Amino acid sequence: MDTKAMENVAPYLSRIADALDRLSPPAAEQADLSAHEGYIWEAKTKVFQAIDSIQRLPLESLKGIQQQRETLMANTRAFAEGRRANNALLWGARGTGKSSILKAVHGALIEEGYNIGLVEIQREDLADLPLVMSILSAADRPFILFCDDLAFEQDDVSYKSLKAVLEGGLSGRPRNLVFYATSNRRHLMPRQMMENERSSAINPSETTEEKISLSDRFGLWIGFHSVDQETYLDMIAWYVTHYKLPIDLEDAQKQALSWAVGRGNRSGRSAFQFILDLALRLKIDI
Repeated sequence: MDTKAMENVAPYLSRIADALDRLSPPAAEQADLSAHEGYIWEAKTKVFQAIDSIQRLPLESLKGIQQQRETLMANTRAFAEGRRANNALLWGARGTGKSSILKAVHGALIEEGYNIGLVEIQREDLADLPLVMSILSAADRPFILFCDDLAFEQDDVSYKSLKAVLEGGLSGRPRNLVFYATSNRRHLMPRQMMENERSSAINPSETTEEKISLSDRFGLWIGFHSVDQETYLDMIAWYVTHYKLPIDLEDAQKQALSWAVGRGNRSGRSAFQFILDLALRLKIDI
């Protein structure tokens, strides 16, 4: 193509380039990792979404799990103060306060003046963990990296990536990161999956141990269990008093017991759900 032809075509090429630029979405902007309480990792855009107000319950509202609270608080405070701390697996029955206690401990430390961030990553995005940890390790701040409801099913191999990340490979886990996870399963996989591994493997014990060893990478195993009736009623009493609900406490507790029977369990979650329902019926915003 001669010079004159190039001069004639150039404006059209420029217009096409400008149109393509307008069609392309702008690059997502990374959140300031020093300015917010919490973040959620957005796998699609590879950035952290800032969360300025984390929805959490007061630490003192979590009844029946004092030992679990003290264990997690001690580990997390040590980490916030710059000391080495364990990764933690919070496992147990549904609705027993695993996620609530994690967020409440973080909130309590924020109130004490510790500049500690909480970052949530979804289980399906665990493949991004090396990138997430690389970005967070460059920040001058400690972070709790948190995965809720962690579990692995048949043919799910992402547990292998998590095993490597928990120990940090050759470079070790960054000093400003600790990994917390909640799960309904102590070994993060269904019993059927473990039994299948035993029955189909050439060396069943080695294959099963590889998967079970994932939970061993967590230095802390903190178990949560369903609460007894007395503890459940203590929860109801705390909420009624805290939210100043205009109802006789004994009447509220009787209703709460009926609610628990209908739900099929007594737990911190069912107690709070009852309180929300009660507040709605009383036309009170809590």
